[in-house]
Amino acid sequence: SRLQHEYVPSAHLSAACTCLAWAPAGARQPPSKDGPQRKKRKSEAGEVDKQLDILAIGTAVGSILLYSTVKGELQSKLDGGHDSRVNCVRWHQDNCCLYSCSDDKHIVEWNTQTCKVKCKWKGDNSSVTCLCISPDGKMLLSAGRTIKLWDLETKEVYRHFTGHATSVSSLMFTTVKPMNESKPFDGITGLYFLSGAIHDRLLSVWYIRSDRKEKNAVMSFTVTDEPTFVDLTVSEVKEEPVKLAVVCRDGQLHLFEHILNGYCKKPLTSNCTIQIATPGNDGDSTPKPVPILAAAFCTDKQSLLLVYGNTLQPIIEKVSLNTSESHICLVRDVQKVMSLKTDAALTKVKTPVVNSDTKVLVPGIPGHSTAVKTPASGKEKKKNKRKPGETEESIEERLGALDIDVSKVKTPGGLPQTDSFAVLLVQGLESNDAEILNKVLNTRKENIVKNTVARMPIHAVIPLLHELTKRLQGNPYSASIMVRWLKSVFTLHASYLSTLPDLIPQLGMLYQLMESRVKTLQKLSRLHGRLFILVTQVAASQTVQDVPEVNQTAKLVYEDDSSEEEGSDDEMIADKDSDENWDEDEEKEEQSDEQDMTVEKEINGDSDLEPENESEEE
Repeated sequence: SRLQHEYVPSAHLSAACTCLAWAPAGARQPPSKDGPQRKKRKSEAGEVDKQLDILAIGTAVGSILLYSTVKGELQSKLDGGHDSRVNCVRWHQDNCCLYSCSDDKHIVEWNTQTCKVKCKWKGDNSSVTCLCISPDGKMLLSAGRTIKLWDLETKEVYRHFTGHATSVSSLMFTTVKPMNESKPFDGITGLYFLSGAIHDRLLSVWYIRSDRKEKNAVMSFTVTDEPTFVDLTVSEVKEEPVKLAVVCRDGQLHLFEHILNGYCKKPLTSNCTIQIATPGNDGDSTPKPVPILAAAFCTDKQSLLLVYGNTLQPIIEKVSLNTSESHICLVRDVQKVMSLKTDAALTKVKTPVVNSDTKVLVPGIPGHSTAVKTPASGKEKKKNKRKPGETEESIEERLGALDIDVSKVKTPGGLPQTDSFAVLLVQGLESNDAEILNKVLNTRKENIVKNTVARMPIHAVIPLLHELTKRLQGNPYSASIMVRWLKSVFTLHASYLSTLPDLIPQLGMLYQLMESRVKTLQKLSRLHGRLFILVTQVAASQTVQDVPEVNQTAKLVYEDDSSEEEGSDDEMIADKDSDENWDEDEEKEEQSDEQDMTVEKEINGDSDLEPENESEEE
């Protein structure tokens, strides 16, 4: 149960691993002695004792990595076959071909020597989730929801089977030879195979007939939960029963033993169920179930390898089968075996023994704060009324008093910090509590919004976006606040959002909402411009009307006492001068005032002469 080898992909290849398959022993490399001999999921039943080296790893982005466990390095990368998540990879027994299927509805046959696509064809109308190669290597089973049997030479469908209501997660051949040996064997007719699907508690067994009439399952096995891992012993002789080990999502293992001999109407229940639990020692801890992660038959077909416990550090154990009992519970102390003892501290919390007459003060109870505050107020009074003869209080007491003063000053209804905001936000989204969500989402401070979004867990991002979309459709006032949240969600979680395969349907509504708002913006701004011009014109006309009329009477008249003649001469000269000057001034003023006056005339509708011109005429 020790970790022998760990492969961490480099940064540019770090797409999530979706499926694994061991290459047949000695497929590419000469076997070496110090390679790992552990059994991995999706490996064939009898390959444990041989040397396994190459591991095909399907990724979420559509590429397939070939990794050498002996060398401990990536050997090659198969690209260009799929443009979506790889769901299953399977090696051909003989010719080093690799078959893969994907969410892009296609099946690809790879040449692993040249790392090129040998053949690619459409496998289904929806995503293809599982593959299995026939014992003779000439046929290929593929399944999305319906199951198809392909001829690998012509790439044509040989048989159709109805399949499951949900996508198929496991496909396996259960027999190598047909039960009826009277007819010559063509390599496929008369064989049985098994299929299991997600969210389906029935495993179906199908029979490949010579005619195309029957498409339904011939028998089914019932289990307690969705099957996550299936292993079986292949039946090679006519009377030999098929042994089946099914690990379910609820952590139980079901064992079946059945001779495949035609149609069986009722679903078959398990011969034996195995569970693992911790011992309930000392009376203070109850036994807890330990989930079984995987199980596989050993080569003798009598004993099982069980993998259980924590997925980070699983425990592998060999168990010999005793199927006389219908339910076996194995007691295992996982804590002793595992070096990761993270849960130990959490489970062993003991409640203290308390006498009836002792008073226990717990933070947060109202009585506690009053009890603390009363001596504090007394101390403060004493301190104020201290007489000169009294000794000074010790520093400890003063600090105590200060401490309590601080606690008094703290208001209980203060603003929560950003970390508690993130917690509140997640709680509100999970419970759909409008009150909590309003409290969190109505904050206006940019840094609080940023910190909250940065600290929230990734699984809450999509629910938050849905909630913001809902609120954006409300009144414009709330929308202006929600846009701040949207901005910080997109800036901080862009990398996560870009990894989601269903991002476009998730954000479609939000995108349409923004599009419609942006479309109306142009029309609104035009309207706003026109209204602004109108309003300014109205305001200008009002200011012109409000100007008081200029008083034309002279403020000061100066008369000279000289003789009339002199006065008349002077007047003449003055008149000439003034006339010449007047003409110049008039020209200048006319030039400068011309524009203003035209505007005013337009507004007022006046075409009167200017006041200066009037006086001149007079």
